[in-house]
Formats: sequence, C-alpha cells, structure tokens
Amino acid sequence: MSQAQGKSRREFLTETAKPASITTLAAGIMPRAFAAENNTISIALVGCGGRGTGAVVDALSVKNGPIKLVAMADVFPRRLADSFRALKALHEPPQPGQQAQPVEFDASQIDVPEERKFVGFDGYKKAIDCLRPGDVVIMASPPAFRWVHFQYAIDRGVNVFMEKPVTVDGPTSRRMLQLAEVSEAKNLKVGVGLMCRHCAARAQLLERIRDGAIGEIESLRAYRMHGPVGYFASPPKPKGVSDLLYQVERFHSFLWASGGAYSDFYIHNIDECCWMKGAWPVKAHGSGGRHQRGDSVDQNFDSYTVEYIFPDDSTLQLWGRCIDNCYNEFASYAHGTKGSAAISTNAHTPARCAIFKGQDVRNEADLVWRVAEPEPNPYRLEWVHLIEAIRNDQPYNEVKRGVEASLVTSMGRMAAHTGQMVTYEQILNSTHEFAPGLDQLNENSPAPLQPGPDGRYPVPQPGVVTDREY
Repeated sequence: MSQAQGKSRREFLTETAKPASITTLAAGIMPRAFAAENNTISIALVGCGGRGTGAVVDALSVKNGPIKLVAMADVFPRRLADSFRALKALHEPPQPGQQAQPVEFDASQIDVPEERKFVGFDGYKKAIDCLRPGDVVIMASPPAFRWVHFQYAIDRGVNVFMEKPVTVDGPTSRRMLQLAEVSEAKNLKVGVGLMCRHCAARAQLLERIRDGAIGEIESLRAYRMHGPVGYFASPPKPKGVSDLLYQVERFHSFLWASGGAYSDFYIHNIDECCWMKGAWPVKAHGSGGRHQRGDSVDQNFDSYTVEYIFPDDSTLQLWGRCIDNCYNEFASYAHGTKGSAAISTNAHTPARCAIFKGQDVRNEADLVWRVAEPEPNPYRLEWVHLIEAIRNDQPYNEVKRGVEASLVTSMGRMAAHTGQMVTYEQILNSTHEFAPGLDQLNENSPAPLQPGPDGRYPVPQPGVVTDREY
C-alpha cells in the first residue's frame, strides 16, 4: 500500500475540562516561531515506526535550507533501533543483488548519538527538549497520544508535524480544538499528515470541480477494500507482555489507541471526498461485522459500509474491508449533475485524477480530462509547504481541519459500531473518552482497555450497546 444544531463547538470547549497547562500556555504567547539564527531546522522523531521513519526521509529531503534529525524517541527500543538503522542504511552501498535506492539527503543530516535516543513513555519530552523554539517535532506515535505530545510541544514553542488521525473520540477532539487555538496564538506552524490535501493532482481536480466541470456533486463513493494489513488483527496476548505494551505496539487493533482500522485506514478517502465536496457531513449511519476472526482479540470489524450525509442531503458512501480473497478496490469517486470524477484510483498516490462526461468512471470514451503524470509526491509536498511556512514565518496550522477530518471519520465508525444514526454534534459532544489520563501513563500503568477472564477484549455490539462503542 502506497504511501464538523445544538450548542456551538466553542461553548462545549469552554465547558470541557482544560488540559493542565492550558492557562500557562496562553499566558506565554510567543511572537515568533521559526528556524534558529544559524538557519538549521532541527527535527525530533517521536514514534519510530514506518510512518515516522518515512516522515523523516521526506523532511530531510526538503531543499530550501539545512535540516537535520537530532533526536528520536519510542516506547520500544527495538523500534527505535530499527528506524535509526534503516535511515543510516539509505546511505550504505547496496548488498549484492539489491538495487541502490535514490536518497535525497546527506548522511550528515542524521545526527542522533546514543545520548539523544530516548526509550519510554516520557521519551517524547526528552526528545522535544533537544529542540529549540522554532524547530520541528514529528509526532508519529499511536494517535491516542497526540494531544499529550502536542500540549508539551506547544509549551516548548516547537513546531509540529503530526500524523493522522489526530483524535479518536469526542473528548480528545474538543481538547485538540482548544490546543489548536493556543498553538495558533503562539504562532506555531503545525502540519497534519493528511497528505492528499497537498496533492497537486487533486488540487487541479478540485479547481475544475469548483469551475463546474461535473456540475453539482450529488454523491461520492470511497473504497478501501483489501486483505488484512498492519495490526488490523491481533492474536491473544503472549505471556510476559503487559496489556499496555501489547496494545500500544498493535495500535490498529484497539479503538483507544488509534480509532481502530476504521479511523486509521479510511480517513484519507473520507477527507479527500469532503475536500472535493467542500463540506463536512452532518450525520452518518452504517453497518459492519466480524466475519473471519479465528482467535483474534482485536476490536475491529472485518467490513464496514457507511453512508455519510451532507447538509444538502447529498451522500458519501464508504466501503471498507480487510478480508483476503475478495474483490479489492482502493479509490474515491465524485458524481455530479454534469459528469463524474476519479479523485483517486489506486491507493493514495499517484492519484490519477480524471473527469468524465458521464457517470461511468471506467469508460475511457467519456474521458474529458486526466492529470498529467508523473505526479509530485504529496508526502514530500506536505513537508515542502510546512518548511516554507516556518522559514518565511507564514501562518500555517492544519490542526482544526485535522480534528474535523478525524471527528467525521469517528462519526462513521461510531455509527457502524452502535448501529445508530450518529450526528456530528453527537460525536463531538460524546462523553466517552476511550483512554483518559494518558498524560500520566507510564510503563507500569494498567492498560486503558482490560481483557475479560478469557483474555479477550470488549468489542462493539451494534444494537446492544448503542450509546458508546464498547
């Protein structure tokens, strides 16, 4: 796989308990947040899995000034070591029979001695403390920890790149929206890893859609159907490993850690469709099921079908599935009164955007326009845009939009998991925080999700448990 009737949001934000240091943060507003006088932007990586490691490569490859990686942190020493080794190996001669990989940064840009490698739940603080105000921390740990790490980065005056999703439930969404306001007041630059929004091909398609190329959008379709990937499923926890570490390592399997497969896998397709529509849906309903579980103890459904409904009553239909030997599709489409469009056609990049005069997006005879290839890499472009904003001290903060995309995704997930129609306001104002107190978590803490006597974790029960997801 390639790589927002009822009370207003602000009213609910003011009613929500503030994070511990929020008042202090607001009092310490910084007038500027950009690269240090020597023009080098230092980066710290928090969360050393594949996404974090890839983000480092993209960051170091930006060409508008010196950038270097100076610190790394992870809960698992093996993961940190593997990430560091993989980054260094990019500059080593290939083994016999292997093809050399093109590398767009120098080996000297990786400057992480042993004393700046930090392991443990407090490692993020130590890594961020290696940075100066205006440097950048990459937050690529499981999404549940995003608000905790973001709050500390704000306190230290550090710019941020955070992976998606940025929230997994209503309470953390309200908290992150509040932190977004504080980060903007401190002039921090914050990128969110919804890289499709930085895709040049999709931007060209959006311009054409706004110019009326397919008329008014009446419906959208999004598909992510393939076999199990990542930590979609998890076998029973082995002996000698705590529930906490097991769940953190296999975060795709657990709703508190990642929003589960639904939030982690489907947010890009949902977000790109809402971008083209120019609106967020206001409600959703859906279904799903656990079909081929074996001894799996994760919380995911194998399949999801969700209908999102926009304010004008147009819809987005989402199909998600993680089952082997089934029909696969990984794409998003828009259907308008005058034609249709392919938003993405085979994973996230290249998008291969196209416009058709009819509704059949596979009918080449109806092709009106297709984006030129090769397409610039959106994973790289999101870093180009962030670093440009830092160096030029331009306003740049994607947190609010990232929260909205995460919340809309959670709305559909909750609809499928409860069997109910769920509105945007319901998910935003939900009181079920999956994992409260994560800022106090340490290696000896109990896991936010506890197993039953049989070692299995609670799973959603649509129609049985209807006011929360488990």
